[in-house]
Amino acid sequence: MSSDPSPASALTPVSRRFTLSDFDFELPPELIAQHPAAERSASRLLDGRGAAPVDRIFRELPALLQPGDLLVFNDTRVIKARLFGAKASGGAVEALVERLLPGNELLMHLRASKSPKPGQTVRFADAFDAEVLGRGGPDGSLFHLRFPADPLTLLEQHGHVPLPPYIAHADEADDERRYQTVFAARPGAAAAPTAALHFDEGVLAALRERGVGTASVTLHVGAGTFQPVRSENIAEHTMHSEWFEVPQATVDAIARTHAAGGRVVSVGTTTLRALESAARGGSLLAGSRDTDIFITPGFGFRVVDVLVTNFHLPKSTLLMLVSAFAGYEHMMALYRHAIAQGYRFFSYGDAMLLERTASLSITR
Repeated sequence: MSSDPSPASALTPVSRRFTLSDFDFELPPELIAQHPAAERSASRLLDGRGAAPVDRIFRELPALLQPGDLLVFNDTRVIKARLFGAKASGGAVEALVERLLPGNELLMHLRASKSPKPGQTVRFADAFDAEVLGRGGPDGSLFHLRFPADPLTLLEQHGHVPLPPYIAHADEADDERRYQTVFAARPGAAAAPTAALHFDEGVLAALRERGVGTASVTLHVGAGTFQPVRSENIAEHTMHSEWFEVPQATVDAIARTHAAGGRVVSVGTTTLRALESAARGGSLLAGSRDTDIFITPGFGFRVVDVLVTNFHLPKSTLLMLVSAFAGYEHMMALYRHAIAQGYRFFSYGDAMLLERTASLSITR
């Protein structure tokens, strides 16, 4: 497993230099969705493919796609990645899993009044002790721990759903079901691929009837997805790293789709990051590795033609990504429309449908 060898930005020329402030906007707090829609596919869908936005409902998506298109999902499964515990001294600890490692080991974010030292233990949920092995991660901000048994089993028994920081309530029983896609298969994510939360069996059946194919990738979303950009010069930002895998079957399906004139529709920014990372060498290649790809305006897309996505935080790397995909001015106009029309934002919020700006494609 190796890190994405391509440059973090991989930019093509742009006519202006963007700064962090370009991606800021005022969002009324009441538009931050605290709970999902009553039905997955009853969320609103802002159709942003044309010059003028069109307000729709998510279950209309199959009719907006074409027979021969290919939807690509992220099949990662959210684990109960949040744990509460205490050090031997009695000090409280809140932990969030960032990555599962071999040998019952994990990289975790730890919040405590005083950081535990290597060799010390943390007792989680008053049920098991984890040994602190040291610090980890690219910048040393994470903690390397060893659990006494299989981490997935212990997390399922004692962990909590890792709701994002902008959701104010503690996880509830309904979050176990709704902060998870209906096709989640491979456990390892500390955050949901939220654009896929809108799909239900009815929408999937309608897609099949429409003649739209499906394929999957895996990208285990880390808590770093919520990492803020702190530098006004966005080129100075260091992206978090996430593990992904693109199966050969998905590479083959994409090749057939493009050869037949169909479009690749990425369900979410995580799927897009996996696909575009796998194609940085020029051709889409199957395999697995880490990626810290940073997509900003001017990026040359090789794989994805259409994007289904949620609404993203101000000044976030994901807002930069969608601006790169659909055009900065167009995206800002869509966000102004969404706010004016009361769309619900972020993980439990509504969705949008975008087409890639033609000038941002690299010839296949």
